[in-house]
Amino acid sequence: MIGGKGGINDKKKPTSRSSRAGLQFPVGRIHRLLKSRVTANGRVGATAAVYTAAILEYLTAEVKRITPRHLQLAIRGDEELDTLIKATIAGGGVIPHIHKSLINKMQPLLGAPGAPPPVEKLIK
Repeated sequence: MIGGKGGINDKKKPTSRSSRAGLQFPVGRIHRLLKSRVTANGRVGATAAVYTAAILEYLTAEVKRITPRHLQLAIRGDEELDTLIKATIAGGGVIPHIHKSLINKMQPLLGAPGAPPPVEKLIK
């Protein structure tokens, strides 16, 4: 060591890649999981994990709370998920459905454009 008051105490605290990128999602963990899934000898670029973490954070930014009702509507609305998950979801409620025969066919008003003429005019 040459002069100065530095020395052993000059070591900086390591900063995570998440904090460097300004993200909340764990970039290191995502990088590790990407490497475990790739077939090309585990070679994944360093920025791939940062981009993936940023995308995941962006997609989940607006989601505040997921309720059982949200899960029920999402699962029953998708045909493949519905066949996969046959379980009853507690607090999920029921799926809104009105049978076609119960729906009233609304008749157009007599004065509206495109409405049929009154019966009296047809007789004369």
